Amino acid sequence: MHLYIAEKPSLARAIAAALPGPHQKGQGWIRCGQGKDAATVSWCIGHLLEPAEPARYNPAWKKWRLEDLPMIPEPWQLSPKDSVRQQLKVLESLIRQADTITHAGDPDREGQLLVDEVLRYVGTEAPVQRILINDLTPNAVARAIQAPKDNREFRRLSHSALARQRADWLYGINLTRFYTLTYQQQGEQGVYSVGRVQTPVLGLVVERDNTIEDFEPKPWFRLEGEFRAREEDADQRPFTARWLPDEQFQDHLDEENRLLSREIADQIAADVNGRPGTIVESRFRDRPEAPPLPLSLSALQIEAGRLFRMGAKDVLDTAQNLYERHQLITYPRSDCRYLPEGHYNQREQVIRAIGRVAPELETQFGELDTSRRSSAWDDKQVDAHHAIIPTVRPSANGKLTAAEQKIYGLISRYYLMQFAADAVHREGKLTVKVLEHKFRATETAILTPGWKALELRLRENNSEPEKPPLPRLERNEPVLCTNAGVKEKKTQPPQHFTDATLLSAMTNIARFVADPELRKTLRETDGLGTEATRAAIIDTLFKRDYLFREKRYIKATDKGKALIAALPDSIRTPDRTAVWEATLEGIRRGEDDPRQFLASLKEEITGFINRRPKPANDDSVAGNEAIHCPKCRAPMVERDGKFGRFYACTRYPDCKGTRPLEDSQPKDGTSQKPVPCPHCFSPLVRRHSKKGWFWGCSNFPGCRQTVDDDNGKPALTSRK
Repeated sequence: MHLYIAEKPSLARAIAAALPGPHQKGQGWIRCGQGKDAATVSWCIGHLLEPAEPARYNPAWKKWRLEDLPMIPEPWQLSPKDSVRQQLKVLESLIRQADTITHAGDPDREGQLLVDEVLRYVGTEAPVQRILINDLTPNAVARAIQAPKDNREFRRLSHSALARQRADWLYGINLTRFYTLTYQQQGEQGVYSVGRVQTPVLGLVVERDNTIEDFEPKPWFRLEGEFRAREEDADQRPFTARWLPDEQFQDHLDEENRLLSREIADQIAADVNGRPGTIVESRFRDRPEAPPLPLSLSALQIEAGRLFRMGAKDVLDTAQNLYERHQLITYPRSDCRYLPEGHYNQREQVIRAIGRVAPELETQFGELDTSRRSSAWDDKQVDAHHAIIPTVRPSANGKLTAAEQKIYGLISRYYLMQFAADAVHREGKLTVKVLEHKFRATETAILTPGWKALELRLRENNSEPEKPPLPRLERNEPVLCTNAGVKEKKTQPPQHFTDATLLSAMTNIARFVADPELRKTLRETDGLGTEATRAAIIDTLFKRDYLFREKRYIKATDKGKALIAALPDSIRTPDRTAVWEATLEGIRRGEDDPRQFLASLKEEITGFINRRPKPANDDSVAGNEAIHCPKCRAPMVERDGKFGRFYACTRYPDCKGTRPLEDSQPKDGTSQKPVPCPHCFSPLVRRHSKKGWFWGCSNFPGCRQTVDDDNGKPALTSRK
């Protein structure tokens, strides 16, 4: 039997449609053809297997303990995912019956791994071929089936994906346990999760929040002049131009070239007011702008967040519904904005389907030219998936929700734009020189809307009036400065992140990296996370109580800020992703060794664990006001009990020390920073006897050392 294993059901259906009939459908498979030439098509549903939990390697690792860190699995194990266990059983049975297997995972790193790992898990001696499909049109699928390759040619791609998977396990599980346990020792509660992607995302939000919190507005000054042509036969329309900063004033400018000195601004205004000048630059043109490409998932999430205030996960869930339930759009978890050239032939059917599903867009069809071919159709730019576009299906499977209508309409608009004319912008620029000072005026307006007629726009309150057109003046024409004035402005802090701007930052993470080489590497990758995981990463940060929403803005909680403050730069910045991606690409090319990559990571994680992080709270606060256990002097935390709230030791169940909640500071010294016993170095505890207060060792009766009390603190000398 010839077995085809696709990455997902939609790809399996496309493969089966390209194979000879008759077709017989079963639970998790499709049989194609008859007799000895029959083939069976089955599929994964994403990853059917996942890295095993720590307890699978060592039962002692089920409990979170610092002494077990770092946890280094040897050998590595995989576990079936509960949600897709049935499909794995189907594949196990089919793989054992197969004489030949064709691997039809997506043509990328993860697509290679998720079929390879199933084949390794089940075990097979059948030869394995590889076909690469990134276009589900019948002709493209048929061509790919006719051009199989040996799957062994892709083993390095699989190795790089496996190295990434194992590195994320080592990094995330070890550091999450380490920082969680460390903070619990300081009296904090909850899980302090750390991950290669989620932690730098949290770092972005914390840094933005801190920048806004620490921001101090500073005054700056905008200098503008009003000008008019001096020649009577020239265009006499007045225009306003802004002063261009000169090198001689560099000491009085900020990093954005804003003038910070009122005195200098007033002096320049006085110098040019009423003075003649000359046009030194005159440029007017009509600039065509081609339509934007169809949408990828990130582009869809950013646009929907900006236009409809939808969260990233809401957009993904809605798009997934349109794809799976209604079959109205193509695969939504795509990072590509280009289309296979074969899709161009379906344009008429797709446009008709849009008219049926979203009839409000039909009014735009008259402006479209279906013979137009934009740059979107380009096989060379299509990798594992193509852009998200409407399908040829003319009706939904039931009524669309309001969110589904919005997302379908947005995807449809970007598809229809490919057949609309270019938008034409009228642009103008005049530069005036008065004495040694230059002023510049600009003009921009839409001459022909073209594809912009399909663009959705936010209704924004724009306080600035629309600029009038500039006079058409030629170079060297004389002008007169009829007035010059200075306006005082205030520097503004950046805005807090929203769903749209945070996704944009994750997608274009290179701009947040200082090192030019790392920045270049990140520009060549997908940024932080993947199209399919970014929404889940942001959602996880909310669930972990690292982020919260305030209206449309995303802000960091105190817990999130405390974690980022305690982490070293190498964990909280996105630089690590760039280093990893460069190494994984080296593994794919055969230039780097995956074993060496994991070995160096293990050393790095061990170094993090051996280097204790800064406490969540300032020492002075933690030392003087925190309540410590009367038995072992570890920090205590408030808990709910049968008889109300009480303090419990954070070392429970190893220590079962408790104390009641009190309005005043406890007299037994447990609110003070622990002082070690001079004999055995266990924490001292303040006790009361018939003769008064004294300090005894918390290790009593193992250690009977006592210390005199000196006004509520242990005296430096031991008791006699």
